[in-house]
Amino acid sequence: MRFTPLVEEYRGGVLENVHYGAVSIVDEKGRILYSAGDPEHLTFLRSAAKPFQALPVMKRKVDEVYGLTGQEAALFAASHRGERFHIDALESMLLKTGIKEEGLHCCESYPLNEDAKAERHRDREPKRRIFHNCSGKHTGLIALSKHMGWDERTYYEPEHPVQKEIVETLAYIAEVPEASIPQGIDGCGLPIFALPLHKIAYSFLKLACPDLIEDKETREAAARIARLMNEYPDMIADTRFVCSELLKDPNLSAKGGAKGVYGIGLRNERLGISLKVSDGSEQVWPCIIASILERLGYSNQETINRLYKLVPNSIVNDGGTEVGERRAVFELKPSSRE
Repeated sequence: MRFTPLVEEYRGGVLENVHYGAVSIVDEKGRILYSAGDPEHLTFLRSAAKPFQALPVMKRKVDEVYGLTGQEAALFAASHRGERFHIDALESMLLKTGIKEEGLHCCESYPLNEDAKAERHRDREPKRRIFHNCSGKHTGLIALSKHMGWDERTYYEPEHPVQKEIVETLAYIAEVPEASIPQGIDGCGLPIFALPLHKIAYSFLKLACPDLIEDKETREAAARIARLMNEYPDMIADTRFVCSELLKDPNLSAKGGAKGVYGIGLRNERLGISLKVSDGSEQVWPCIIASILERLGYSNQETINRLYKLVPNSIVNDGGTEVGERRAVFELKPSSRE
């Protein structure tokens, strides 16, 4: 693993912490334009895979089949953090599709959003499967299985038709042999996949610019899920998280995953960006992404400002006093490839 320092954190002028990782930026032909660290680093997409896992669902127009709203369908690609409006939408989805909550393979949990979690504790509510951040994805895959006449109970198994189609779709989008994609099991219990970092960037570019996808059904499905993510950004994470802040910018397709992986597609610039923080930190995502956009000369300063507001580069103590700073320290090196 060839990682490079991405972010340094200082306290009292002393270097306290370093976050290592890698960055890859590609063009519309999948060529690596710039990188920091190893752009070939094999990386599990984790929840950054959700827009691509949703493509078979969108191909069959499952949202239309069951009369789902746009807000509800956006949850197919979400890592929702369990705010009240997320749970209301999920309960509506279960009612419309006839899916039982106990049929979801993701475990019972409490919301990731701290305020939402505290609210559930105050009300003495038990853990629920729809509180899990992946429950929208699971609901979509069960709904697809139900619509296609596939076994709804085993939708999470690697040999299930829905999982096989997901791998086939990802291989097609990333332009890699299906046999070359390593698989593991994600935190929610579904199969998850690893790609070279630059292929993740290329996949997100295609999500942002679906005209790069030759197959009509896949192209239309990618356009639909990407549009929903931009139209309902707060459904994808919550009202205070980097995914939702980025998706408020209609020029971007974006999704992060556990253990520090992130993918972004830029529509007007026709660029794909991916990054991996080796220690899995998500807190430094805004610093890294804002720095990448600045170095690319990105014109929407409001998006960059939102990232810095979400997680400022100034480090404060528990009383709110500034005690240090974080700095993006990586260099985006032009690719030597022809």
